[in-house]
Amino acid sequence: MSFPHLSVSTRPLLILLALLLFAPAFAQKKDEGKKKKIEWSADNMEGDKKKGKDVKKLVGHVHFRHENVDMYCDSAYLFPNNSLEAYRNVRILQGDTIQVYGDMLKYDGNTKIAELQKNVSMSDREMNLKTEYLTYDLNSSVGSYHNGGTIISKDNTLKSEHGYYNSKAKEFSFKKNVVLVNPQYTMKCDTLLYNTYSKVAYFLGPTTIVSNENTIYCENGWYDTDRDVSQFNKNAVINTREQKLKGDSIYYNRKAGFGKAIKNVSVIDSAQNVTITGNYAEYYEKTENSLITGRALLTQVYDKDSLFLHADTLRATYETKDSAGKKLIDYDKRILYAYHHVKFFKSDIQGKCDSLVYTYGDSTMRLYRQPVLWSEKNQLTAEKVEIRTGSGEIRSLVLSNTAFIVSREDSVKFNQVKGKNMTAYFMKNKLYKIKVEGNGQAVYYPRDQGEIFSVNKTDCTDMLIFFEENEVNRITFITKPEGSIFPISEINPKEFLLKDMKDRFGERPMAKNDVFSR
Repeated sequence: MSFPHLSVSTRPLLILLALLLFAPAFAQKKDEGKKKKIEWSADNMEGDKKKGKDVKKLVGHVHFRHENVDMYCDSAYLFPNNSLEAYRNVRILQGDTIQVYGDMLKYDGNTKIAELQKNVSMSDREMNLKTEYLTYDLNSSVGSYHNGGTIISKDNTLKSEHGYYNSKAKEFSFKKNVVLVNPQYTMKCDTLLYNTYSKVAYFLGPTTIVSNENTIYCENGWYDTDRDVSQFNKNAVINTREQKLKGDSIYYNRKAGFGKAIKNVSVIDSAQNVTITGNYAEYYEKTENSLITGRALLTQVYDKDSLFLHADTLRATYETKDSAGKKLIDYDKRILYAYHHVKFFKSDIQGKCDSLVYTYGDSTMRLYRQPVLWSEKNQLTAEKVEIRTGSGEIRSLVLSNTAFIVSREDSVKFNQVKGKNMTAYFMKNKLYKIKVEGNGQAVYYPRDQGEIFSVNKTDCTDMLIFFEENEVNRITFITKPEGSIFPISEINPKEFLLKDMKDRFGERPMAKNDVFSR
């Protein structure tokens, strides 16, 4: 037996199966999109037609519950659109950490955004925020204010015009007229970001930090409040009692009292009218010592002139003094050290050496390792040179061991004075007398109406040389002089170069930028 073939369309059956299978899913998704209604309880409930149809007026021990948030107040209005207004003794509790208080609350159960007004306070375990108007998004746990607020934590009080607080991420953001007061400092800035987990604050815009030790300014930076370490960028400046440190970027450790600056660095000493610039600097706050390198340049300003000094490294320190067994910084006795390839320029004196030390206490500059000085037409050299100054003027030069003073008549003729030790005396920064002590020798080309006809060569243990308009005017031989005069036509000038004399006029800096040339 066989059955007849059935050709019935299956399309209606498939549609029916699809509806049966997917209808529950669509219904579930629709239910998920529906916002939960605000639950409530109160001592009394009544309608209020003035507020609208189906509006409930709740009075006495009012309690709202919406998802995981509890809200309390003395009286409230509950609207049919799933929103409410609450008055007096308003309190919001979210979880076991966030509490928000205020005199008035507007809450939208569909967006879960609360707006609190008057005497608003928001707190968790680490801080308390006070403001007059607060918007709190219960979805993201972010509170914000825009008409001024104050946050108080363990050691800090912060005020700003605008503020944001993410209670989940523990992140703060403050803008406009931000003031942070801490027992150790006060910070004022335009924008401040802070995370209570990392305890790192980031500040943007003009920022000033004032403490007992210093005043700091920058326009970008960060501060690790836990380690007391910070970095300041963009026009960064640290001002202390005697000095100012500037740089493109400054790193500062407050606990260690240590700072370092990178690029376009300058250390300014207002008391001494000294500015030191370079590309890298270190500063030690407790001793007020500083070091600077990378095209380092010292500029000291006098009344009508300035000294420009370059070295690979410049370091400034202070001497200490005892006071009841305690070492104290003596601010009248600062010391400047210049290391390697030292060269300096001042309009009336120039110099070069390997290393230099300047002590402000006695206003003396000491030059070491092949030192040379140039003053007007004269070159001065010795194994060791001291420049003694006062009131911005050179008072005297002390040249020790193989001392020379040389002036050049031309490329081969040199006036020369040599001795074991010499002291050169200045008046109004002009050389007027030299005292030679020990093993004195002199070679001098006198001029007659501008012409040179002879050369004088004299050996004398001690002598005095007097200058007028930076020219040798006369020589006084003190101890057993022996000398000779030779016609210029009969001598070879090279034979009249004293032993160890060197022509170093080619190394002389002629302008302030020449101090960088090698």
